[in-house]
Amino acid sequence: MGDKAQTHHPGAAGRALTADRPTSVRNVVLVGHTGSGKTTLVEALALTAGAVNRAGRVEDGGTVSDYDDIEHRQQRSVQLSLVPVEWDGIKVNLLDTPGYADFVGELRAGLRAADAALFVVSASDGVDGSTRMVWEECAAVGMPRAIVITHLEAARADFEEMTRICAEAFGGDDPDAVLPLYLPLRGPEGPDGHAPVTGLVGLLSRKLFDYSTGERKESEPGADELPGIEEARNRLIEGIIAESEDETLMDRYLGGEQVDVKTLVQDLERAVARGSFHPVLAAAPAAEGARQGLGTVELLELVTGGFPTPFEHPMPQVTTIDGRPRELKPCDTDGPLVAEVVKTSSDPYVGRLSLVRVFSGTLRPDQPVHVSGHGLADRGHEDHDVDEKVGALSMPFGKQQRPVTHAVAGDLVCVAKLGRAETGDTLSAKDDPLLMEPWQMPDPLLPVAIRAHSKADEDKLSQGLARLVAEDPTMRLEQNQDTHQVVLWCLGEAHADVALERLRGRYGVQVDVVPHKVSLRETFAGKATGRGRHVKQSGGHGQYAICEIEVEPLPGGSGIEFVDKVVGGAVPRQFIPSVEKGVRAQAAKGVAAGYPLVDVRVTLLDGKAHSVDSSDAAFQTAGALALREAAADARIHLLEPVAEVTVLVGDAYVGAVMSDLSSRRGRLLGTEQTGSGRTLIRAEVPEFEIGRYAVDLRSLSHGTARFDRAYARHEPMPAQIAERIREQAGDEG
Repeated sequence: MGDKAQTHHPGAAGRALTADRPTSVRNVVLVGHTGSGKTTLVEALALTAGAVNRAGRVEDGGTVSDYDDIEHRQQRSVQLSLVPVEWDGIKVNLLDTPGYADFVGELRAGLRAADAALFVVSASDGVDGSTRMVWEECAAVGMPRAIVITHLEAARADFEEMTRICAEAFGGDDPDAVLPLYLPLRGPEGPDGHAPVTGLVGLLSRKLFDYSTGERKESEPGADELPGIEEARNRLIEGIIAESEDETLMDRYLGGEQVDVKTLVQDLERAVARGSFHPVLAAAPAAEGARQGLGTVELLELVTGGFPTPFEHPMPQVTTIDGRPRELKPCDTDGPLVAEVVKTSSDPYVGRLSLVRVFSGTLRPDQPVHVSGHGLADRGHEDHDVDEKVGALSMPFGKQQRPVTHAVAGDLVCVAKLGRAETGDTLSAKDDPLLMEPWQMPDPLLPVAIRAHSKADEDKLSQGLARLVAEDPTMRLEQNQDTHQVVLWCLGEAHADVALERLRGRYGVQVDVVPHKVSLRETFAGKATGRGRHVKQSGGHGQYAICEIEVEPLPGGSGIEFVDKVVGGAVPRQFIPSVEKGVRAQAAKGVAAGYPLVDVRVTLLDGKAHSVDSSDAAFQTAGALALREAAADARIHLLEPVAEVTVLVGDAYVGAVMSDLSSRRGRLLGTEQTGSGRTLIRAEVPEFEIGRYAVDLRSLSHGTARFDRAYARHEPMPAQIAERIREQAGDEG
């Protein structure tokens, strides 16, 4: 890990990397807020590993990171990308994730595919709340983590201070579990008074690593440089020994025994791999024309030497298609095939491309597989079980896909031409179909109502939307039967913008965003009567039907109840269902503002018929007219949906969140402490007031809160708001 005397063998630029055994694979996800430098770091690591040339370009002239046009325009990552490199015979799959909260689904996919995480922290920005939350999630499942501090070139950047902040943010009860392995060395001050970082000093080896020439050079420190590192070195050694499996080591060290550096490195690697120690490193991109960026060699040595192999990754729960548990050995290359689609995308040259993590068995081109997708029906993903044939296997290299011959358990690979596979699906053997438990995905809570821009777009809309949600399980497609709107539920405005841009650019569908409608209802506030008279004579058979009804309100959730109390055959028996049909048809259309009528009992009391001119159609019309007349003389309530909202928020923002909920006509139901410096707030809030709550809450809590919503019931809305809705309905009519 930088302090080991080892010879590295970078991978050759342009060569497709294939691992033959799980022990030669490391899957690492990069986590950090937008602008922390994750993508730049990935490119610096690829340069150092020899995956790109000195200009940072691959052989086809592109960059190693596979940007799409949207990322270029938005100047930020919006999707998970894979960059494979090789170091010391180890294939390192670097998974670059977006830092913006709207694309947390891509982050979740990266966490699922990885065995360890690099948390990238900018020295100029610090640690934000959302990054702390992801750290806690990784800690809960024991994922090994290390911290990389970037942007040390920024004015007033202070590595030691940032290390202290990271220890405070990530160390929890044990800040000595977050310690630096190296300290940066600064050169002479420039005209601006800033001293650039030119190298690193290894705390365990006491060696200097000079990057000032663009290539790492090792040397011995001068006698005057050693005292400055001893305090940090001693603290690091004590932190490593505290995690050692040798319980006598601490006593021996405190008794004055010199601990061999090789022993310390081995204990360090074991502690990192099991997730109990989190080293801090520094990194910077290479200068133009240079071969190595500062700290990249040390980081690659940490990844290959300290991060766990896929063998140490717990196997997600696997069942048969009918739900029976199936026990599998972790990373058994000869075992049953179990792989998971962690990302789906459309490539302009090869069509649909699936990024797959193989958990068991070995995947090969042209192999028949079973594709299973279950558990996301509520997001527009119907459960499916189909057999398909795997297309070509490849590894991304810039904007090109380099073919590979196979992918062993523990490795990641891109699979072409799986037409039915969606993100989150399981690939297994055709004759032994299995299903993996899907990873946790955030609920999309921002509604975006859309409609086709033209008739030509309307013809392509459903197919484009189907492809969109197949790629992104954090998006939910709703065809609202009440409002007749097509609604894309997204994680935020940026998520929605990317979805609409992909519809336009990738699938050629132009859509217009329209105001999102809430599903309102109507009901009677009290009893009312109505008479429906439909009598017409226009040559030949006429139309004759008269009925009298009484309408009364029922408790919420009762629907429409129809009661027949006609006596003496005033309405012939065969026409009573016709009256009910007419009443229900009118109720569906509404009686005041055009919203469905619910929770009433309609009683047919009396009526008249004609022996020749009465008909089914006539009594349907009369029933509808009677309901409309009853409504005309009655007080009609508009009912709005109310959601039960739960907000998990840091204690510092509880007052602001509760005040905001009250301003949205919310009713507080209670709060409870979660024991992690956060409070769970429960409230009931009208859905009218929380259409943009996903955006507003993020702003209110600086990205540290999250919420869930669930439909509770419909209830009468305040009179002044109801009146405004009726006026709007009248204007539209």
